[in-house]
Amino acid sequence: MKTFTEYLYFETKKKREYINVTDKIEEIVRKSGIEDGMALVSAMHITAGIYVNDAESGLIQDIDQWLQRLAPEGPDYRHHRTGETNGDAHLKNLLIGHQVILPITKGRMDLGPWQQVYYAEFDGRRKKRVVVKVMGM
Repeated sequence: MKTFTEYLYFETKKKREYINVTDKIEEIVRKSGIEDGMALVSAMHITAGIYVNDAESGLIQDIDQWLQRLAPEGPDYRHHRTGETNGDAHLKNLLIGHQVILPITKGRMDLGPWQQVYYAEFDGRRKKRVVVKVMGM
């Protein structure tokens, strides 16, 4: 089995952003030379996430509103007693998840017709990274 690792870096302009990274992941898979296996895509920060869904702007707005309802900004989270003010971002990470595993077949990501890979930032405006680890043969 071979492995290949590369990192993506993000510094968003807004606190919350949803960035389609499908093409970047596909490029990393191609560079890896792995024909059959999987790619692990993992946000290396506890206030960001990775998810797979449709690249439709209305759905992205729905996801953002859903997350805001479940983990709104501002309430007096116990986490804020540490001096931080991003308790909502930690909870949003738990709802979205911090990583996905993507199948690779014939040297390409084997996604469904509408599936796209997204980096979700919940506490932005500073440098963050994602690890992409491709494994297989």
